[in-house]
Amino acid sequence: MVRLESVLNSWRTVRQDTALAVEEFPAGELDFKPTPEVDSFRQIAMHILQAGNGLSGLLIDGEEMLSGPEFREKMKKHFSTIAPDADSAALAAELRTAVESKIAALEKQSPEWYAQIVTRVDGQKVTRLEMLQFVKEHELTHRAQLFMYMRLKGVVPATTRRRLAMQAKR
Repeated sequence: MVRLESVLNSWRTVRQDTALAVEEFPAGELDFKPTPEVDSFRQIAMHILQAGNGLSGLLIDGEEMLSGPEFREKMKKHFSTIAPDADSAALAAELRTAVESKIAALEKQSPEWYAQIVTRVDGQKVTRLEMLQFVKEHELTHRAQLFMYMRLKGVVPATTRRRLAMQAKR
């Protein structure tokens, strides 16, 4: 059984590493794209912020239909107002602040609320807790993109540095 506390703590950790990646990426290169047809580092980081805000915000609102033609419009009311060209420090701070406020609201929900069924973006029926897990997994997917971009710039992500430090202690 997946526990709410575990999902929220894991999302917080994932987000902290996302924000750290934004801070550690070369500041003048946030618009870096490895190829022209993909999103830039900044665009991916902004997507993580806005999708996390939007999806969790809709859950907190009690929304049951997280798909359909009006879905993206509904999400916008939860989007951050951060400037699209925000610098690393501002974007990292907003990533941290946003997740903490969402987690605080999510911690107030009852077990019965989390057991309710909602319709996910892809039309699949899931519990609210499963949807929250999906939000975290979505961020993990995009965080991996940020990490790949970091590697292309010669920056080792914090998660790898921590793992290597632990191995060195053995």
